[in-house]
Amino acid sequence: MEKPSKILEKKQKKRVLITIFGLCLFIFSIALFLSFIYFFLYWKEDQSQITKFLDKNVVALNPMGKFGAFLGEFFIFNGIGITAFFIPFYLFCLSIKILIGKEILKLWKLLSHAIFFIIWLPVFLAMIFSYKWLLSGLIGYEVHDYLKSLLGSVGTVFLLLLSLAVYFILEFNLSMDHIKEKFNSIHHKNRKRTTDNSINNEPFAEENIYEKIEDPSTIQSETILTNTKDDINDKNIISNSDPEINIEERNIEIPVQENISTSFEIDIPKAEETIEEISLTIENPEIEEIISDEELSKNIIDKSGPYDPKLELGKYKYPPLELLKTYNIANDAITINNQELEENKNKIVTTLGNYGIGISSIKATIGPTVTLYEIIPEAGIRISKIKNLEDDIALSLAALGIRIIAPIPGKGTIGIEVPNSTPTMVSMRSVIASQKFQKIEMELPIVFGKTISNETFVTDLTKMPHLLMAGATGQGKSVGLNAIVTSLLYKKHPSELKFVFVDPKKVELTLYNKIERHFLAKLPGSDESIITDTKKVINTLNSLCEEMDSRYKLLQDAYVRNIKEYNEKFIQRRLNPEKGHRYLPYIVLVVDEFADLIMTAGKEVELPIARLAQLARAIGIHLIIATQRPSVNVITGMIKANFPARVAFRVTSKIDSRTILDGNGADQLIGKGDMLFTTGNELIRMQCAFVDTPEVDQITEYIGSQQGYPDAYLLPEVYEDKPSGFDSEAEETKRDDLFADAARVLVSAQQGSTSLIQRKLSLGYNRAGRIMDQLEAAGIVGPFEGSKARKVLVTDLNSLEQLLENL
Repeated sequence: MEKPSKILEKKQKKRVLITIFGLCLFIFSIALFLSFIYFFLYWKEDQSQITKFLDKNVVALNPMGKFGAFLGEFFIFNGIGITAFFIPFYLFCLSIKILIGKEILKLWKLLSHAIFFIIWLPVFLAMIFSYKWLLSGLIGYEVHDYLKSLLGSVGTVFLLLLSLAVYFILEFNLSMDHIKEKFNSIHHKNRKRTTDNSINNEPFAEENIYEKIEDPSTIQSETILTNTKDDINDKNIISNSDPEINIEERNIEIPVQENISTSFEIDIPKAEETIEEISLTIENPEIEEIISDEELSKNIIDKSGPYDPKLELGKYKYPPLELLKTYNIANDAITINNQELEENKNKIVTTLGNYGIGISSIKATIGPTVTLYEIIPEAGIRISKIKNLEDDIALSLAALGIRIIAPIPGKGTIGIEVPNSTPTMVSMRSVIASQKFQKIEMELPIVFGKTISNETFVTDLTKMPHLLMAGATGQGKSVGLNAIVTSLLYKKHPSELKFVFVDPKKVELTLYNKIERHFLAKLPGSDESIITDTKKVINTLNSLCEEMDSRYKLLQDAYVRNIKEYNEKFIQRRLNPEKGHRYLPYIVLVVDEFADLIMTAGKEVELPIARLAQLARAIGIHLIIATQRPSVNVITGMIKANFPARVAFRVTSKIDSRTILDGNGADQLIGKGDMLFTTGNELIRMQCAFVDTPEVDQITEYIGSQQGYPDAYLLPEVYEDKPSGFDSEAEETKRDDLFADAARVLVSAQQGSTSLIQRKLSLGYNRAGRIMDQLEAAGIVGPFEGSKARKVLVTDLNSLEQLLENL
């Protein structure tokens, strides 16, 4: 193989040669153009000089010399006449393309036009100007003379017109339909101008406006406004005492009645233009033929209207705000202690001054539990010098959890976060009732709490797309999980969202058993919806993988890329339920203590979770995993790579902080809901909203008391390996058709893996598991050994064939 240096050398030489060629082409196109221009001025004088081309004493009047006179004689007089100007123009465009890589015009398109007109235009000019050879050239004159003798003058005219018409038809894809549409559009524009003039000249135009208002567009707008009002009344998320919501409802009713009687500024021409366009679309016969196609008619199930997934629980009422507790007065207002702010400011300035660090300005931003002091140091001060004084500033302020941000992302300041002496609790009611949460348009909105600037922080779980939470015991992880679930319950309908709860501690998530028939998903035949047994956790994770695969198959058949597009297509009744299509709700897997699962099950839990984290985003399965032990053997590299969104509560060491956040900061939090959130870009510090157990109990009681589905959302059934105790005789009598093929696959690979049978024979997990049990009963593979692959007891294919014959 050639060395990279030689390859680069060859490429460089090639570029130089191309540049030289482009430059030569550019100069030649300019010279050719000037030769043609001056030929028209001096062709009579220079024509006799061309024969003495090599004689130095003979000088041509053409500024380009005898060579320019020769080019003009050859291309114009003896060639194609004035049409020859196409040649230097095309060469000029080509040279620009070679030199700077940009096309002035499309070269292939320009070449096709040039070829046609170089042939057609000289003949046409010879017909019009029969004795002016400079316009048509000798070639044009001779071709026209031959056609005239063959077809006559009239026949030659017809031939030229026919060839020009055929050229335009082929070049611009013209047809009678296009000509008709063009004629109709001109006709409608003339009608519109006539209508506008008649309206403007009519003496009682104001009275006629009322007659023209009664059209389908006005009726449609009133219907939309009425429906909007009904939707707001049905949600019942915000209480009726909220003044802002009542104002919005009044604003919905007012424009329908009052604006018509007092204002006449209505754009009648635009309305008529819209009506004309719609009528043209409806009258198009081609659209009718497409709609009546057989394949499309199979997909159109019902034309009565869009599918409503909420119809089965149409009377479902969202939880009201009264179920949440108000802890403080005035919407959890923050108490500002000016004396404390002034003291902290003086201590920071004094401490930095003791080390020779001057401050030009300082600003305080007060949050619920932490105050951010933004300082701008004087010129020449190094940032690292301030960051190294973190412990000294904490000593002078006598505060726990001092955190220095140097610099603050997006600002030219340095931040010092100091805990407040009297922190303010952030209640769940205050963030749920905020306008930001109520009016936000997200698929799965989650409200965590309030930031340092006392703003409600809302994010979308579908954009994360998975969340990893960690923190020491008692620092707010369980409250954070309840806040996430509560915010989703306040925003989503049971038909749109399902939860899968995994609770190894058996006491944290048991309150959500009451909403089993509304929001929970479980395995078929399972008695409990909250999963606590490790074996059932493994089966549930494998079942979610099956659900993921089946959903991807549905998306593939529907020709869409994600669950949002699929559900929109299903709601529009463009997918046939008889072909297996169904409305897909979002599924959120919540694991409260991930470390316990890793200790007891290991790879059997880690692998399906990693697979879900890698692939399940597009089909609407999202993971929320919490752990109190953020060590590297629990939060492995595979887990971290697929969880870019992370929440860190207070941890005990810097190592744990680096494990969860890839940086320091979590060890400097003050606890009790103080948290850091990151999606891979910057750290956002906030106070998590507090939702108590009685509040969660009231919410689940309110939802559970309403009419629900007959059962929880059932996940696909998965096969559970049976190490012993099954009926081998019954298994032998019902061997699968692919039993022998599966045996050959395992013996050839010498690996007793169910997933190997799935891949090689393209089977589902359930069928592959049954075949594996039949192979065990036949003595081909060994018994189940947990996470390890089974042993293959048959050593070669010859022994296997003998065994199969005996069976």
